[in-house]
Amino acid sequence: MTTIPLDAPGPGCEPLAPGLLAEPVAAVTSLAFVVAALVIVLTTRGRSGYALLVAGVGVGSVIAHGPDPAYADLAHDLPLVATLAFVAADSAAALRRRSRSWWWWAGPTVALVPLILLAPRIADLAQAGIAVLAVALTVWRAARDPASRTRIAWTVGLLAVGAVIGTLSRAGGPLCVPESVIQGHAVWHVLASAALVVLAPALAPVTRSRGQGPWSARRSSW
Repeated sequence: MTTIPLDAPGPGCEPLAPGLLAEPVAAVTSLAFVVAALVIVLTTRGRSGYALLVAGVGVGSVIAHGPDPAYADLAHDLPLVATLAFVAADSAAALRRRSRSWWWWAGPTVALVPLILLAPRIADLAQAGIAVLAVALTVWRAARDPASRTRIAWTVGLLAVGAVIGTLSRAGGPLCVPESVIQGHAVWHVLASAALVVLAPALAPVTRSRGQGPWSARRSSW
């Protein structure tokens, strides 16, 4: 593994710094996901499980961009995969007009753990596949459900803009300015967390019922 010198641009363009926060701007803006989780809890009902996953994305991102310990990949990737799988499972349930089952998203998340630990490149491809599936199912859901169409359109739009900025701002990219306080990856954090807040009301709330898992959900028909 090649060690990047301190003060040299990291993979996200931001120069690496000594101390607890290797990428200070990226680490601090990761807290946007924690703020987003709090907003979801305060403004929606029955989405606390989803909010917990969103908060996990922020905590994992702080760990990865901050102290970056040996388990950073697991801390960063696992809650992100769980959130993507959760969204995919919710949209699949809506399209099938049935309840969301907890194992629809928990199963793929747990299955990815060995790949994250032993085959990171393959795990990255698997995560990309889950992300594509989540977006595809959610867009299909919007096409079928006019009530959620505007909210989903805003969600996809925020994610798309954030992804483009983040990609173009990576080290060597046309928007990479290492000395800038405003980093593209940080912009991605803020826009992605906002997108997850916008999407929250469209997801099915959790209702406890006999025979269901802790994060199962019932929904009324459209």
